[in-house]
This record gives sequence, C-alpha cells and structure tokens, in this order.
Amino acid sequence: MTFTPREIFLTKGVGRHREEVASFEEALRDAQIARLNLVHVSSIFPPHCLLISWEKGLKKLRDGQITYCVLSRNSTNEYRRLIASSVGLAIPADRNQHGYLSEHQSFGENERQAGDYSEDLAASMLATILGIEFDADAAWDKKKAIWKISGRFVKTTNVTQTAFGYKNGIWTTVVSAAVFLP
Repeated sequence: MTFTPREIFLTKGVGRHREEVASFEEALRDAQIARLNLVHVSSIFPPHCLLISWEKGLKKLRDGQITYCVLSRNSTNEYRRLIASSVGLAIPADRNQHGYLSEHQSFGENERQAGDYSEDLAASMLATILGIEFDADAAWDKKKAIWKISGRFVKTTNVTQTAFGYKNGIWTTVVSAAVFLP
C-alpha cells in the first residue's frame, strides 16, 4: 500500500512524571497526539504537500489511527537542565519537488537557538539538492538571505519545545512533531 501525504501540521508539547516513559506520554498528550499510533519516518516533505494549521490537522485524525510523523524528543531528570526538541521544515518554491524536515534535540539551547538550528539543517539539506552554493559555517540569517534571494525556497519554519528539568528527579520530556495526513 502506498501512502503519500497531502497535508502536514506541526505540534509540540512538554510532560513531567516520575517515570521517563510516562513523561513522554504526557508530552504527547500536551501536543494532542497521544491518541494516535505514531510511526516515525525520515525527513522528506512530499511534493504538493500543504502545511496546514494544528487545529485543522487534529480534526482530521481518529483515535488509534496509524499516523506517520517526524518526531523529535528529549528528556532529562536533572533539575534546571534546559532541554529542547525541534523539527525544521524547508519547502521548495517548485511544488513538484520534495522538501526536507529535520529533527534536532539539544541541551542548553533556548527555543530560538534550537529552532534556528533545525530550520537551518532542513534548509541546508534542501539547498544541496537544489544546487545552491552556500557557506555551511555561515550564520543562519546569512544563509537564509542567500536562499530567499535565489528564489528556490518558498518557506522555512520550525516547531520547537523547550523546558527546564524539574526538581526531585522528576522526568521532563519535550516533543516536537510534523504530523502527516493522507
């Protein structure tokens, strides 16, 4: 059976619990995707796929549905440790071509830093197949300007969740996801 997603939405969440797996479940609940059977896939944004709102996307899903997603997850039980999970997205201007999604997990990065990194990673992967030359070590803002000028990117974005570890060894988990719809 072939499944090519026609739509995608972005979501994120944070959860806390004394058990790591339960904190992951709480993060999925916060992101409102815990009711789904999630299947992790790699990083291709399909041609002709549309990025839709979180609210619209959730309405199209049924409890227990097998659902494909690109998922980033990070956990800690260290008090005050900053964790991040992020999914970056780069969509080409030519909708007949595929784009890229990237997952990024980090410690000590704030939401903007982690989000910029994941967005940069997705855009860099797209730029390489489009033949756009760039300095891989250049700052994200400089690369973003080059890609926009080239006219070959239509959009880059990210969804990022950060949180600080909780006291008393309680697990904190963050998730970010790009959820595919048929």
